[in-house]
Amino acid sequence: MKTFEDIKPAQPLRGSFKPRSRRRYRVRSPRFRAAILVVVMLLLGSFTWSFGSALTANNQQSVALKAVEWLRGHGGGQMLRVAENFWYTWHQPPKGGIPPKGAILDTKAATKPTTTSNGVPHLPTPANVAPFVANPLPGEGVWQPEGRTVGGVHGLYVTTMRPDPVHTSLVAGIAWMDPKLLSFTLFAGGAEPGGGPWPNMAPIDSAQAASLVAAFNSGFRMVDSRGGWYSNGRMADPLVNGQASFVIYTNGAANVVQWGQGQTVPSNIVSVRQNLSLIVNNGKITSGVYSPNYKQWGATVGNSVLVWRSGVGVTSDGAIVYAAGNGLSVATLAGLLQRAGAVRAMELDINSAWVDYFYFNPPNGGLAAPSNGTRLVYNMERPPQRYFEGTARDFIGVFARPYSG
Repeated sequence: MKTFEDIKPAQPLRGSFKPRSRRRYRVRSPRFRAAILVVVMLLLGSFTWSFGSALTANNQQSVALKAVEWLRGHGGGQMLRVAENFWYTWHQPPKGGIPPKGAILDTKAATKPTTTSNGVPHLPTPANVAPFVANPLPGEGVWQPEGRTVGGVHGLYVTTMRPDPVHTSLVAGIAWMDPKLLSFTLFAGGAEPGGGPWPNMAPIDSAQAASLVAAFNSGFRMVDSRGGWYSNGRMADPLVNGQASFVIYTNGAANVVQWGQGQTVPSNIVSVRQNLSLIVNNGKITSGVYSPNYKQWGATVGNSVLVWRSGVGVTSDGAIVYAAGNGLSVATLAGLLQRAGAVRAMELDINSAWVDYFYFNPPNGGLAAPSNGTRLVYNMERPPQRYFEGTARDFIGVFARPYSG
């Protein structure tokens, strides 16, 4: 009889499971952990450098805004869109009420006369804009001449008015610019469109300030614009056929068109800035402004959500009109531009951090400066020195044409 000790353990079947040697794990473990640590340190270092560079960028954005912009550019756009929609949906502007005192421009206090002749070639002075409300306040829709003159003639007129008959405590601003007296320049920002240096970049320098009349925001970040960016013979982002385009010609005049030239830019065009689709075409508001699909207007808040918005258009006689205000939908913005005479118009940037229009009245024809700059709408968030300092976004500068008469 075999004893217990005589019984040999059964041989494992071929192919059966064998536990791995603990020794192998002990040999590999330090190297594996070291590799993981290196990867983590690289990722952390990359994040720290990227995020830290964004927070310390030389521009006027707050730290919170810089953080939001960094997140939007690093895969967080969808999350921010949901958060923005939620916030704005539950923080819509109040209905009824009246604007605060001084929000509507007091045209009775104007000291600058309206000029209509002097022999300088210019467009006819624009007709006042019909208000949207039944009982307009004094000055609503009445044009006020502003900025330095060309041969004694004003090329810039501004007005303020309520944007709709429901939210009557809100105020929007409109600027009318004569391209016969004024020229336009597309400036690159520190981050948009990238690919610099460009011939014209923020900040505005003293030589440019000598003829500066106004400056206003451009469009969405390029990743959200669904369009391209071209200037001075270089393409920062490919132009897209069918998209709304702010076009600047070599003679300084500007236009708003639906682009159809592909990547072949005519020689008489110096700059093209695209942003989404036209909101006014052939003098009519386009049907897309009423679409419930937010993607119609980029990866941003829905087109019916009421926020700060801005836009630019062109009239039948070639004047450039800009409109902006709080509590606007895309349709309301289109209505403002249409009522100001735009036959074609496009949306520009949105949200209070990015919507701004400043005009300048330097004493004795001197240099435009933050001290003589004025917001088009009283409660625009950013101050007039924005474009005199580093700014992340591109923008449009408006300048008085030389006059030797």
